[in-house]
Amino acid sequence: MQTNENYAQIQQLIETELNLPSPPAIAVQILNAVQKDDGALSELGDIISSDPVLTAKMLSVANTSLFSNNGEINNIQRAMSVLGTNVIKNIALSFVIASELNSGSGCDFDFDLFWRRAITTAVSAELLSKTVHLDNNDIFVSALLQDIGMLVIGMTKGIEYNTIIKESHRCPLQLLSMEKEKYGFDHQQVSYALLLSWQLPESIYAPILCHHHDENVPEPYANTSEVLNFADQLSAIYIESQTAEKARTIQKNLSNRYKLDENQALELLDNVAINCRKMIESFDLDPGEILPYSTLLQKANEELGKLNLSNEQMILEMGEAKEKAEKLALNLQDANSRLKELVYRDGLTGLYNHRYFQESLANELTRASRYQSPVSLILFDIDFFKKVNDTHGHPAGDLVLMNIARAVTTAVRPCDIVARYGGEEFAVILPETSAAGVKVFAARLRRCVEGIATLVDGQLIYVTVSAGATTFDNSNSKISKSILIETADRGLYQSKQNGRNQVTILEPELSIDL
Repeated sequence: MQTNENYAQIQQLIETELNLPSPPAIAVQILNAVQKDDGALSELGDIISSDPVLTAKMLSVANTSLFSNNGEINNIQRAMSVLGTNVIKNIALSFVIASELNSGSGCDFDFDLFWRRAITTAVSAELLSKTVHLDNNDIFVSALLQDIGMLVIGMTKGIEYNTIIKESHRCPLQLLSMEKEKYGFDHQQVSYALLLSWQLPESIYAPILCHHHDENVPEPYANTSEVLNFADQLSAIYIESQTAEKARTIQKNLSNRYKLDENQALELLDNVAINCRKMIESFDLDPGEILPYSTLLQKANEELGKLNLSNEQMILEMGEAKEKAEKLALNLQDANSRLKELVYRDGLTGLYNHRYFQESLANELTRASRYQSPVSLILFDIDFFKKVNDTHGHPAGDLVLMNIARAVTTAVRPCDIVARYGGEEFAVILPETSAAGVKVFAARLRRCVEGIATLVDGQLIYVTVSAGATTFDNSNSKISKSILIETADRGLYQSKQNGRNQVTILEPELSIDL
C-alpha cells in the first residue's frame, strides 16, 4: 500500500496521463439521494422510476435468485423494501455506469468483453460472499467496477494498451507490472482514483486498490478485497481459456481459504454460470455460451467415450464405481452429521448447546484477531421464569423456552450463533458486529421476546428478558473468551438489578479477576 504522499503523486500522474470520465448525472442523483437521512427511500425510488428502461432492468435483476427468493417484486418500492436501499442503490449504479461507459470513439478496446467479464466477476463476488457469510451489500458493485481502470486506460491509450493486455496473457499480476513499467501506475490505482473522484462511498472503492493481491490490504477491507480476488479468478473460468486448469486452481484455493469441499466449490462454480446468463442479458449484452462447469466436465467425458467402445465402457464403469463410492460417502457424512447434531444440539429448543457455544466463541475470537474484525456476545435470560413454572407447570415453561428459541433464531443472520447457555439463559454470538451493532440488535431482541405470546390451556403467557452484551474489537488482543463471557454476564446481572426487561452494554476489562 502506498503512503498518502506517494499515492497523491500517482493520482496526479493518472489525471495528467488519462482522460478520467465524469460520473453519469443519474449516478450523482442516486448518491445524493441515499446520503440524505430523511426521504432517501422515496427520493431514490422516484429517481429510478423516472427512467422506464432502468426501472425494467432493476426489476429484472431484483427478481433473480441472486438477490431475492421472496416472490415476485413488481415495483421499485417493494424492491427497496425487500432488498434494502443499499442493495438497490448499488444495482442501479451498476446499470447506470455500465450504460454510460460502453463505447469509445476511435477506441479498439473490447467493451463487450470487458463488461461480460465485469458482470461475471460481480455475480461471482455476490455468490461467494453469501457462501462465506461476508456481510457486504456493496460487494456486487465493487466487483463490477474493480477493473474499470482497464477500460479508462483503454479509452485513452487505445491500441497501445490492447497490446499490453495481449502480451500479459490476462494474468493480473503480470498486467499490473507491465502497466506500472509503461505508465507509472496500474489499473487498480486508476479504478480507485476514478471512483474516488466520483465521490462513491469509500466502502465501494477502497477494497479494489489491492484486489489482485492480498499484500498490505487496508483494514477494514481485507476480507472484501480477498473475495474480490477470488471472484476475479472465478470469472476467468468462464470468460478466458484453460478452463480446467483455472477451475482446479480455484477449487484448491477455496478449500485452503474457506474450507469449501469439492462439492461446495463445484456448486459455487455452477451457480456462477447459472446466474450470469440472465444478469449479462440484463445489461443488454450477448452472454454467449456460458455452461456450468459440471456440464463442461460431462461433455468432456462424453467426447472421450466416443473415441472407442472400450474407453466408453471403462468410463461408464468408473463412473458407476465413483457414484457408488460417493453414495457411501454421503451416507457416512449424513450419519456423522446427525451424530454431530446430537452432540452439539439442545434436545428441548433445538439450539446449539453450551459445549458448542464455548467452542464457537473461541473460534470466532481467533478469527476476529486474525482478520482484525469485531465479534460481539449477548447473554440473556427470562425474567421471573421460576414463577412461570410454579404457576403454569414445567411443560408450559418448556413451551416458552421453545417459542423464544424459535423467535431468536429467526431474527439472527445465518452467520450468527444462538445457543442455550443453561436453564432459561441463552447466548448469541455475532461475528463481524461492532459495539454499535450489538446495541441495536440486543434492543431488537428484547422487544422481539416481549411480544411473544405462549398459549397454554387457553391462557396467554408473556415474558420479558434481561440481557448483557459486550464486544471484542481487537483494540486489546489480551481480551480472552472468559473475560468476554464474564463481562456479558455482569451486564445481564446489572439489567436484573436495575429492574429487568432491559439491556446493559459493557466494555470488557483486563482488570477482571477470573
